[in-house]
Amino acid sequence: MTPIPLILASGSPYRARQLSQLGLTFEIVRPDVDETPLAGEPPADLALRLAEDKARAVARNWPKAWVIGSDQTADCGGLLLGKPGSAERAQAQLEQMSCKTVLFHSALCLLAPDGQAERVNVTTTVQLRQLSPAEIAAYIKKEQPLDCAGSFKVEGLGISLFDWIRSDDPSALIGLPLIGLCRLLREAGCNPTTIP
Repeated sequence: MTPIPLILASGSPYRARQLSQLGLTFEIVRPDVDETPLAGEPPADLALRLAEDKARAVARNWPKAWVIGSDQTADCGGLLLGKPGSAERAQAQLEQMSCKTVLFHSALCLLAPDGQAERVNVTTTVQLRQLSPAEIAAYIKKEQPLDCAGSFKVEGLGISLFDWIRSDDPSALIGLPLIGLCRLLREAGCNPTTIP
């Protein structure tokens, strides 16, 4: 099998690092997409829509490539949690999530050159332990998770904030569901384990 031309439609350094794990050659192109939720749009639907919107936005300028779009949303009791952008908002998010179960919807879309989209959405359920305001502030100062939905980095010190995590794909919580992506790539004729 030969590699297929791949583009990661993302500005996320976390997703780029994840995709690098597969040993594939790919380009990174930041998509220009309005990420505003539609009225009444559930968080899982928002993640799927944005993953495909990002892939299609990039594919307009790269019509012969396979494009990977991805998005993640966090749902805390029906409230959509986005990227905090500031330490104050991260503090408020983590205080709100303390002792609660939060659903993370990690969606991806593999868009073929012919425009056919294959989509995957992995839901990861996390239970945050009781967190004091001082502990949250210390965590934010150490890890600066201001560009992460839910205000933590599970691949770093953020793992210490949880009682448990449940998911069919442990990579999904970082932002890119690699198990689902590998399946879609194999179906497209690109098996990462057989490429030299």
